[in-house]
Amino acid sequence: MTGTTSRRVAILGLMLESNRFAPVTTEEDYLNRVYLAGDEILADLGSSDPKLPAEIRGFSSTMNSRCDWTPVPILVGLVEAGGPLDHDFYQATRDEMKRRLEAAMPLDAVYIANHGAMITTEENDPDGEIFAMVRAIVGAEVPVVATLDLHGNVSERMVEATDAIVAYRTNPHVDMRDRGMEAAGILLEMFAGMRPEMAFIRLPLTPPTVTLLTESGPYADIIDYGQALITEAIANVSIFGGFAFGDTPKNGMAILVTARDDAEAARAVARRIARKAWDDHERYVPHLTSLEEAVARVVEVGEQPQLPALILADVADNPGGGGRGNTMWILEALHQAGATGVVVGVIHDPELAREAHDLGEGAAFSAVFNRTEPDDFSRRFEVPARVTCLKDGDCVGRRGFYAGRRMNLGLTVLLELRGIQVVVISIRTQCADPVFLEMMGLDISKARAVVVKSRGHFRAGFDEFFAPDQVVEVDTPGLTSPILTRFDFRYLPRPVFPVDTQVDWKLP
Repeated sequence: MTGTTSRRVAILGLMLESNRFAPVTTEEDYLNRVYLAGDEILADLGSSDPKLPAEIRGFSSTMNSRCDWTPVPILVGLVEAGGPLDHDFYQATRDEMKRRLEAAMPLDAVYIANHGAMITTEENDPDGEIFAMVRAIVGAEVPVVATLDLHGNVSERMVEATDAIVAYRTNPHVDMRDRGMEAAGILLEMFAGMRPEMAFIRLPLTPPTVTLLTESGPYADIIDYGQALITEAIANVSIFGGFAFGDTPKNGMAILVTARDDAEAARAVARRIARKAWDDHERYVPHLTSLEEAVARVVEVGEQPQLPALILADVADNPGGGGRGNTMWILEALHQAGATGVVVGVIHDPELAREAHDLGEGAAFSAVFNRTEPDDFSRRFEVPARVTCLKDGDCVGRRGFYAGRRMNLGLTVLLELRGIQVVVISIRTQCADPVFLEMMGLDISKARAVVVKSRGHFRAGFDEFFAPDQVVEVDTPGLTSPILTRFDFRYLPRPVFPVDTQVDWKLP
């Protein structure tokens, strides 16, 4: 190490949750969201509403308060979930990380903030490749700690290249800052002489995303069980639900336990958790509401104001899982049924948003959704509409997943469709924060039904309006359908539950 006066700690990360079935993620996607290097990272960390992932802010705040350190900013990229990353852009980014990391040597430690479920158009484990690259540069003795999304698909290479990996524990994700702080705490223990020992077990289980909530259900139970096993000997328990749509050989629920100087303690706890997780594996089967039933319920609450309002989750078209945020199944069905008092958001359609901005507020026109159909699910829908509000899409998250984070939705428009108000955006983003609707002048508390393009993160943003029993998860076609048997998986380790119904597994 370089000494005890001021610890030099590199910060880097390339975050992407890749859905193999979605269109390719490009450089433009990162430039529209977050792609910062060097001093740009420090400047963003110092702003009142940063763009950087919250875990980096948490890590930095703990280091600031407990250590004399010098942050060494390398490169951080963050983008909405999408398809495989363009491999040429990935290679250019990885090489730039490598160049900057080598130039920053010597270092006392490295902190990596990745998602963990990235693939490229040519590589199934770019996260592991980045981790291994970092280890090769800094050597075996320099601590390397990482934070990952609980939807990460963890490889042996990722575990071998790091000293500790800390996963989110909440879904919706509202603990990112805390997990960054936890990673910093482990690093500080390492500076004081602690040697972490990790145990890693992967199960033949790829839970659909809707079964990975942590308020209740099987995943909540296993998360709580794992945290109950933390003792003085155990520094961290991370249980990765994974991301089935990554479709990689490293898919599968992963148990990762980090112990303080005691490999056997880590193995024992990991085995206990893995055994309980597999005992519950049949609970990871999704239960959705048909489109017909969901529409009937919306019509009913519109006609009967004494009934509680509803929020419909379009879980099969979740931009947070790689969905395009533009399928029309729910909107078209509600319009045909004559539903009223409905707010729909946020639909990703840059061409429609641009046309509405050109026409101006108050204009009546024939709105064409998906005039250029990007995939088999995003079909064209033409409907009379009126432009009622126009914005540039710049906002700061108010609640839940995006709270305190500066966001840019691009040109944004509110359309009135005969009793249905639709927010259309230009930069694909899941509707996890009520500010995306409120900035258009909408009063969510007065809506009889709200439809969100989100799988689960909306729950932490909209919970002030809708209790869990007011949430309806709708079964429609889409790139993020929780019904995994609808997908042509090519690389998942098989057999795997619930894609395969008969899976035998014994604890190794």
